[in-house]
Amino acid sequence: MKFEEDNPQRITSAEIVVGIPSLNEAATISFPVQQSDRGLTKYYSGKTSVIVNVDNHSPDGTHKAFMETSTATPKIYISTDEGVTGKGNNLRNLFQKALELEAKAVIVIDADLKSMSPIWIRNLAEPLFDDYDFVAPLYIRHKYDVTVTNSIAYPLTRALYGRRVRQPIGGDVGFSNQVARSFAESRIWDEAIAHFGIDVWMTTNAVKSHGSIIQSFMGRPKVHKIRDIDSQVGLIFEDVVGTIFELMLHFESFWKEVKWSRPTGVYGFGLGDIEVPPPVNLDTHGLWEKFVSGVKQRWDIYSAVLERDNLIKLEEVMDIPAMGFEFPAGLWTKLVYDFAVAYKHGLRNRGELVRSLIPLHYGKTLSFVLETEAMNNQQVEEYIEDQCLQFEKTKPYLLDRWGSS
Repeated sequence: MKFEEDNPQRITSAEIVVGIPSLNEAATISFPVQQSDRGLTKYYSGKTSVIVNVDNHSPDGTHKAFMETSTATPKIYISTDEGVTGKGNNLRNLFQKALELEAKAVIVIDADLKSMSPIWIRNLAEPLFDDYDFVAPLYIRHKYDVTVTNSIAYPLTRALYGRRVRQPIGGDVGFSNQVARSFAESRIWDEAIAHFGIDVWMTTNAVKSHGSIIQSFMGRPKVHKIRDIDSQVGLIFEDVVGTIFELMLHFESFWKEVKWSRPTGVYGFGLGDIEVPPPVNLDTHGLWEKFVSGVKQRWDIYSAVLERDNLIKLEEVMDIPAMGFEFPAGLWTKLVYDFAVAYKHGLRNRGELVRSLIPLHYGKTLSFVLETEAMNNQQVEEYIEDQCLQFEKTKPYLLDRWGSS
């Protein structure tokens, strides 16, 4: 799938590979490249390293910006064919290149990071040299950031696969050569995975493989390009949720046997500065309007997909005014499970099914904002823990419906 490779120093092997996937990131890519270089120089001067930009043939000059960024660490640029986009497609090139270089540790860093520090390289790489296979990031996030993670990606993957990986779509990860090979050889691939579904695909495959997994505390909050909830949902929700549902089909024999969940260890607490994340503001009335109008527009789909009791309760929720709005966690959980079952049985076009969850996600996000408004970060984490337990407690409902025709 490679379109071109620019390897001016003719690097043929490296113990550590830092991969930076990109599409039109000429204005931002130099910063994470510089921070990666500083981290590699500071913490791993005794090991061979390379920074690899896996790009989507960006027309904005990303290639030039990457190669002209001054670094002590050698660099390689790889691109997909012109017109082929998607973070997943970029990382597929990275998996293959890491194998060619016989890397022992592979790190992925987002190209639009504004908050990265050199210690991120150590925190993602060090566990890999201590016999861990996969390192997931653990950031401090504002309570209204990453709504897709909090409402569905984390609680659903945790309930399905039995591991508490707090940010399964965090973006910045580390993995071993063995895991890189398993990723490269996987036959499970589609358009959602080729784009923003790649992060939850990697996390899920790592958990299912029974390899050793750890979370790494990054210290600084993750700050990147500002996206409002609309663009976040538009860019991420369909790929992420579609990938989770698709993997449920492939890994059915695994997750059906999982009961409850267990913690995942954390590396890096106390090893870096802890900062307050930047504020995130959400338009509560706008969320309510998108919820109500979106549900009305798709009522025929909900009528076909949802169990009757859940449909009746959804009608009741729609009658609640914006200021006192509440979306019960138990109902949200059952709705998600109903949609997963509908996805399995093909009750509608699968892409349309996943998109039809978005208005419900708006409603759940509004409820989350109103319920946690006066809470601090620790209280919000406890609230999210309760939501996750709801997914775990309700899993028998999913199993019962999943097995029916």
